[in-house]
Amino acid sequence: MVRAKKHLGQHFLRDLDIAQRIVESLSPSQKKVVELGPGTGVLTQYLVKRDNIDLKLVELDVESVEYLKAHYFELEGRIFYKDFLKLDLTELFSEPFALIGNFPYNISGPIFFKVFEYRNQIPEVVGMLQKEVAERLAAGPGSKTYGVLSVLLQAFYKIDYLFTVDEHVFDPPPKVKSAVIRLERNDVEKIECDEKLFVRVVKAIFNQRRKAIRNSLKTIDFNKEAIADHDFLTRRPEQMSVQDFIELTKMIEENPIS
Repeated sequence: MVRAKKHLGQHFLRDLDIAQRIVESLSPSQKKVVELGPGTGVLTQYLVKRDNIDLKLVELDVESVEYLKAHYFELEGRIFYKDFLKLDLTELFSEPFALIGNFPYNISGPIFFKVFEYRNQIPEVVGMLQKEVAERLAAGPGSKTYGVLSVLLQAFYKIDYLFTVDEHVFDPPPKVKSAVIRLERNDVEKIECDEKLFVRVVKAIFNQRRKAIRNSLKTIDFNKEAIADHDFLTRRPEQMSVQDFIELTKMIEENPIS
């Protein structure tokens, strides 16, 4: 018996209908798949039934790894006792792969920053996570939950909030509701500005989300007088679309301090 461990953010899904629904949310075209945090294999049992799938599992709990090795002989050599956040994902597949899982709630933010980092290798993500975080990732401009990850991910992915999952279907039950979302890579290969600067600008602005953007940009070095009259500077972060953030970054990039 595998015990759920609080320090790993584990909540084992017990509802098989929901598990099957999560797996069915992954596009049939995805043949190379990484499952993150498989636990006792509630999603794995449906993933291995898919036709011609090349499946690998990444799990940080040694007890779960031993359980999976004992119950899924067909995955011999494909179960990795690794920390996903520290892993070079090209070690799993050199080609693009889809990511799926009941993601540990305590590291869901870092997981999606990792997805952003490897966006050219991960064309699709289907994951269950805390409802509040799922809403944040899928939120658009004007929403109070719109934030850094909303902007960064939506620059490269179409994000769909699929369905909500109640607390009672887990062991142990979490204190919050959960949700399943799907990210599908869009056609944007490169945004029209310096990507590192884009990330800095988005983070700086949302770090002071209650202030007008003019005040939030004080930590970014550029010729502020050159765009002093632009409408962007009077807005709040949630009033900016992804394209607005790209345009603002371009303006900053084009106006360095002389």
